[in-house]
Amino acid sequence: MTNQEVKDDLLSNKVIGAALEVHKRIGPGLLENIYQYCMVRELAFLGISCEVETLLPVEYRGERLPISYRIDMVVEGELLLEFKSVVKVEQVHKAQLLSYLRLSGLRRGLLINFNVPFLREGLFRIVNNYKPLPGNTP
Repeated sequence: MTNQEVKDDLLSNKVIGAALEVHKRIGPGLLENIYQYCMVRELAFLGISCEVETLLPVEYRGERLPISYRIDMVVEGELLLEFKSVVKVEQVHKAQLLSYLRLSGLRRGLLINFNVPFLREGLFRIVNNYKPLPGNTP
């Protein structure tokens, strides 16, 4: 395992720990934006920086579209978080996160479904293994 991979795992593990703490304190069944704001607070408590509702421009065939997507959260500029509060995480939710990773140029993401009795059942790590386009940094 490389030093970068160890660093990546450490950040992911810290974020997962923060999500576990949020889930323990407020439980399942609330709206996604409640969990998002609680995660901002928990990460700040841990000294971890994050950006919320980051605009993600969308390009199609080399043309920037007049619309953007809002990423739920980007942690330390490198880990994309997608929050859900659904009965069941479907394959399309995982594919959605992978699409966001590709569009953003980021390599790693966590899909976190807070609507579960035990949060470990709602955690999914997604890695984008594509080679970035020139100008995009992983």
